[in-house]
Amino acid sequence: MNGIQGRILQTAAICASACASLFSGCSLVHEKQTHEFHPVPPVAQTMPRELQKTVMPPYTIEAPDILNIETVHAVPKSPYTLKTLDILSVRALGTLPEAPIAGAYPIEPGGTINLGAPYGVVKVTGMTVQQASDQIVAHLKVFLKEPSVAVALVELGASQRVAGQYMVGPDGTVRLGSYGSVLVVGQTLDEAKFSIEQHLTQYLEEPIISINVHAYNSKFYYIILQGANLGDAVFRYPLTGNETVLDAISQINGLQQISSKKIWVARAADRNCEPEVLLVDWCAISEFGMSPTNYQLFPGDRVFVAEDRMVAFDNKIAKLFAPMERIMGFSLLSAGTATRYSGPVLKGGGNPRGGGSGF
Repeated sequence: MNGIQGRILQTAAICASACASLFSGCSLVHEKQTHEFHPVPPVAQTMPRELQKTVMPPYTIEAPDILNIETVHAVPKSPYTLKTLDILSVRALGTLPEAPIAGAYPIEPGGTINLGAPYGVVKVTGMTVQQASDQIVAHLKVFLKEPSVAVALVELGASQRVAGQYMVGPDGTVRLGSYGSVLVVGQTLDEAKFSIEQHLTQYLEEPIISINVHAYNSKFYYIILQGANLGDAVFRYPLTGNETVLDAISQINGLQQISSKKIWVARAADRNCEPEVLLVDWCAISEFGMSPTNYQLFPGDRVFVAEDRMVAFDNKIAKLFAPMERIMGFSLLSAGTATRYSGPVLKGGGNPRGGGSGF
């Protein structure tokens, strides 16, 4: 028993010594705060804010943005050979009264157009429009004396269309189906329009396209919650160009229990540039509707919410004493167990003061 009691006293002494060193060095916990705040943060007068927003610079395309591209003018380079799913306009004179030929005829799988009964089908794929016209005339001469035919291409097949939504790939290009790929990353919409039209001139006569961004997937801002010794939390949200600090905090449903009201915006900077930090007066924004520090956010901005020092200090103590609490709990359990099974209990197997029969 003396040995067990000695270990308990030794453990208690260790805890007391650690506690004394902790409180004597508690200033170290406060030194974790790396940014000096003023009671009223200075206002960056030239920075856009809630009531003085600015437009973003021209949008530059990056992966994985989704672009909406439509062809406004797409005429194939001559000589164009007809393909399956192209649509021809065919009008013929001198046909049978009960079986006129006038309308749009799609080129069906197999490369033929169906002129209806009694004329049947004519194979036209791989031919130019003029060659297809001559082929149709030759076919109709079986049924008519002197047929006259006018043929025109009214719509390209599905494989030739540039229409729809295209994602910018990791290599910075958009894939335009049978027309190949075009590098657009780092370009504005006007520059991307020019690049795509120049690429399509290999296949089309003076192509004209329209382009806009269907999904802005490459521009973000970040909210970082300092974790009060429990690990920082990072949230990423897409930037539309209209967000402010208040909008950012609303995305995480306000400040957390571990957070203080010390907030700043860290703007992304190059390695050799001085970091740009914009201090935020949260009380002025939230309680009084003051907008001077409710800054407009730009791509890459970090909205940093500092931790509450008291919560961080409490967590620090909890993390420090948790191993000691386990050791003391184990020691007390061991002492209690040893006491329970010592003395007369081990000798006689029962309570000496009880009325049991014993053996």
